[in-house]
Amino acid sequence: QVDVTAMVWLFGYVDVTDAGFLAAVLSIAFNPLFWNVVARWEHKTRALSRVFGSPHAACYCLGAVILMLNCVRSHCFTEAMKTQPKLEGLDSHWAYYSGLAILAVGTLFVISSFLALGFTGTFLGDYFGILMEAKVTHFPFSVLDNPMYWGSTAVYLGWSLMHASPAGLLLTAVVAISYTIAMLYEGPFTEEIYKQKQKGVKNK
Repeated sequence: QVDVTAMVWLFGYVDVTDAGFLAAVLSIAFNPLFWNVVARWEHKTRALSRVFGSPHAACYCLGAVILMLNCVRSHCFTEAMKTQPKLEGLDSHWAYYSGLAILAVGTLFVISSFLALGFTGTFLGDYFGILMEAKVTHFPFSVLDNPMYWGSTAVYLGWSLMHASPAGLLLTAVVAISYTIAMLYEGPFTEEIYKQKQKGVKNK
C-alpha cells in the first residue's frame, strides 16, 4: 500500500513539471505496459515465435528488450534525482546506510527470483508457451509473492534514500503503483494459462 499522505507531502519538495522527472515517470509507466501488451499479443498470435523461428528465441529477444528498457528507466530515474533538490532530513549517514541496506535486500530478491525462475520464467516465457513444470515455492517466493517486482521497488527506494531525494521517493511510489497494476493483470492471466495446461494434460 502506498501512503497517500506521504506522497502529498513529497509533492511539496518536487518539481513535477521538470522534463527529467516527467521522462522518468513515462519510462516507469511504459515498461510494464509494453511487456504486457507484447506478451499478450504473442500469446494470442504467436507472431514473435514465427518471426524468430522458435518460442525460446522470441522470448530471449523480448527479455533483452525489457532489460534495455529497464536500463533506460534506471538512467531516467537517476537523472531525475540529480536535477531535484535533496531533503535535508534525509541527507545523513543513517539514511544513507538504511538506503544501502534496503537496496541490498531488494537486489537479493531480484537476483534470487531470477535464479529461481530462469530467463524464460522471468521474462514471460509462459506467454510464449514455455511453461514451468511446477509453481516455484522456495525462496524468495516462500517469503512474499512477486519478489522480483517488490525487490525492484526496494532497490529504487534504497537508491532514493541514499541520495536523500524526495523526487526519488515519489518516483519509487510510481514504480510501486505501476507494478501493482501490472500484477493485477498478469496474475489472473498467468493462472489461466496454467489452468489450460492442466486441462490439456487431463484430456490426453
